Amino acid sequence: MAKAFFRLQKFLRRIQFLLFFLTAAYLMAGSLLLLQRTRLVLQQGSRGTPSNQALPVPEEMGRVGMTEPRSLQNPRLLVGMDVLQEPALGQQHSPHWLMSRNSELRQLRRRWFHRFSSDQEPLQTAGFKAMKRTAEHKGTYMGCFTHDSRERTLKGAVFYDLRKMTVGHCQEACAERAYSYAGLAFGAECYCGNTLPAAAAKAEECSSECKGEKGSVCGGLNRLSVYSVEQLRAGARPLRRNVVYRGCFRAPENLTDTFPASLIQPNLTVEMCSEFCSKKEFPLAVIRGQECYCGYPTRRFSLHEGMDGRRCSGSHNASTAGGDYCLVYQTPVQDTRCTDRKFLTTKSKVFVALSSFPGAGNTWARHLIEHATGYYTGSYYFDGALYNKGFKGEKDHWRSRRTICVKTHESGKTEIEMFDSAILLIRNPYKSLMAEFNRKYAGHLGYATDRNWKSKEWPDFVNSYASWWASHVLEWLKYGKRLLVVHYEELKQSLIPKLKEMVEFLNVTVTEDRLLCVENNRDGNFKRPGAKQKNFEPFTREMKDLINRYILTVDEALKGRNFSGLPREYVPR
Repeated sequence: MAKAFFRLQKFLRRIQFLLFFLTAAYLMAGSLLLLQRTRLVLQQGSRGTPSNQALPVPEEMGRVGMTEPRSLQNPRLLVGMDVLQEPALGQQHSPHWLMSRNSELRQLRRRWFHRFSSDQEPLQTAGFKAMKRTAEHKGTYMGCFTHDSRERTLKGAVFYDLRKMTVGHCQEACAERAYSYAGLAFGAECYCGNTLPAAAAKAEECSSECKGEKGSVCGGLNRLSVYSVEQLRAGARPLRRNVVYRGCFRAPENLTDTFPASLIQPNLTVEMCSEFCSKKEFPLAVIRGQECYCGYPTRRFSLHEGMDGRRCSGSHNASTAGGDYCLVYQTPVQDTRCTDRKFLTTKSKVFVALSSFPGAGNTWARHLIEHATGYYTGSYYFDGALYNKGFKGEKDHWRSRRTICVKTHESGKTEIEMFDSAILLIRNPYKSLMAEFNRKYAGHLGYATDRNWKSKEWPDFVNSYASWWASHVLEWLKYGKRLLVVHYEELKQSLIPKLKEMVEFLNVTVTEDRLLCVENNRDGNFKRPGAKQKNFEPFTREMKDLINRYILTVDEALKGRNFSGLPREYVPR
């Protein structure tokens, strides 16, 4: 019996060693395989084309509208997917084909859709990096002060850079807008103003390091590190360049009640009045004869009913305005009555989407909603460039229900039915396609080059994205539970009425003055500067025929759901 037990024990020991060696071999083999794959990916990336250069598109993918050749750099994106077949010609533009075709391509699009946000961020901050190397703290450090984001002491412009903020960056931004002081808080927020904060704090309470500059102090929790920027102002742009003529308006009946600050000055000039109002931290400078008034757009003076310029003698000189009319100028000062934002204090009971096709103005709509409601908006994705510029909801989980609504470009049945309601933002497909193509190749604020427009990628892009524009609307109309349809062009033309509809849809009550503040800050930080004119027509006759058929399909679908059809400028005549 003992002998048999000894043999069994010896056998089990051998099995233990065998299992140990097999496990070790398995782990080593897996590690080697992982290293090999990593090396292969790195080699492919180093031998691949630059990020701004197009790869050739295989003929099979060109036929189905595969627009993103960069996805071919990663063969794993194509594993397990069959080659998509072109539908019959008669069925090519039917709603059913649009939705089915879109669902097949959606997974690929989703993978690379936001890839360029991180790629373009270095381009957008290139000038800022150069400034960081050369900028010094030219202003005097005034000390550490208390800070309340809702009742701010520095009441001028506000800037965010949650990755790259430096003292020099903040000083330059405030100096360009003719402010005297620059204050930094939380390591990433910049506040400008002309009045030094009254409540000082202990120096050690300003302990947050600047996000983009090691060793520099950028405030703290409810604390501001304040710098004087007087020395910078000499090198800043002339103030007149930052003053915008708003027009000729009928003067309110009681100017002293309407405007909180005033000045009477013989030989008054625009520069004198705008400088005075900037010092007082008001966004409007109003001139009537030798009288200068400062204030905000209000219900009494909304700037909605401009007069013929001849009523003000057709001149912008201060001496020509008088009597019942006045000249209005926008100063460099930001209207801060609507800049405070926060997360919802309790989870929202209604899960609301802000849905749009890419390039349809979703970021601009988020800017308007956040400033109108005072609450952050979320995102189904994460865009570092947006987060760094103050869209703090980008980092919040999209299903947290702490944001007033959630940005999405998704259009699948499952993704749509997750939301209780949605604002469906629609833009002219010609404008949307061009805006998204610019974003892909030059970021949120840049323009694609002529080489990009004339490459093979542009027709491939139109072929695929035009169908996506249509199917996005069709699927939300089909599966959306409660929709508010907003047309980008109508929102742009009638901002206050349309924004009121959106805010009421979100079940938020706002004041008229806050909406006027939003209108005064309507552009936000992601408006492309001007309209870059191209010396050629990007859309061929075939592209226009394709897009126009999709426009008619969407217009018919909207009317079928008892919504107003597309604006007349969309519909081909």
